[in-house]
Amino acid sequence: MRAIPITVTALAAALLLTACDSGGSSGSSDTGSKNTTSSSTSSSSGSDTGSKNTDSTACRIGEVGLQVGPANAAPSAGDTGNVPVTLTNRGARCTLDGFPGITLAGGSTSATVPADRTGRPQRLTLSKGDTATFTLTYVRGKEGDAKSLAAKALKIGLPGAADSRSYPWSYGPVQGKKDAGDPDASVTAFQQAGD
Repeated sequence: MRAIPITVTALAAALLLTACDSGGSSGSSDTGSKNTTSSSTSSSSGSDTGSKNTDSTACRIGEVGLQVGPANAAPSAGDTGNVPVTLTNRGARCTLDGFPGITLAGGSTSATVPADRTGRPQRLTLSKGDTATFTLTYVRGKEGDAKSLAAKALKIGLPGAADSRSYPWSYGPVQGKKDAGDPDASVTAFQQAGD
């Protein structure tokens, strides 16, 4: 239960920072809020992989709407950024059991983002219209550094399903721990959103 206050605090901080944005440019396109929404009826922001679902009760990526951001982007190398993602069930009742599958990709390198194991995942059952959230936290890397992943795409998958959806990554390079394929990033478990 410790993860809920931390996630709520992180989301509140991101929203407060976004609310304080005057809308002007700060000189870097990576520090502004990015808000990307996709649902099963709109594929302009994301693309499905077309894979088969492996768990009959799992939420399917093609039956949910995903909103990526607005983000609290890391402005400079070494800074930490947070990218909240909201999932809305648009289909039949389904479950989320575990962590989202997150991959960052750039060029010929892709890296799986590890789960933040400080919080235990809860099995969530979502009826049509219900929402859940998770947050991707990352450390911004240096442009051109061999240990930084020059990420261009964020791929999101759901537990128990083999499908994923891809979104543009516009928050700068991601620092690697050992190398570009080992990102200094983590993803939280799903949390129920709303009432």
